[in-house]
Amino acid sequence: MTLAIEHQETDKTGAFFFQQNGRRLAEMTYSRTNATLIIIDHTEVDESLKGQGAGRQLLDALVAWARETKTRVIALCPFAKAQFNKDPSIRDVLN
Repeated sequence: MTLAIEHQETDKTGAFFFQQNGRRLAEMTYSRTNATLIIIDHTEVDESLKGQGAGRQLLDALVAWARETKTRVIALCPFAKAQFNKDPSIRDVLN
């Protein structure tokens, strides 16, 4: 997969996503509770990208961004929660 991960945040919501021809093929969305805390609430991956690690790539981008911006994370999304449970190396951003 060679699509670039994009990040968008407006007001109290944000997303990391892959886009092609103006259509989002995968996205991980979050809600901001305050200046230093977000809640990952949903991950969705198009059938055409399933099994290619798109969801994990989005999570890795979010974790890198959280570290860089000193943002804490709560994972309510089942996919993100499972990834945090499996991989101790990314848990440092958890609240």
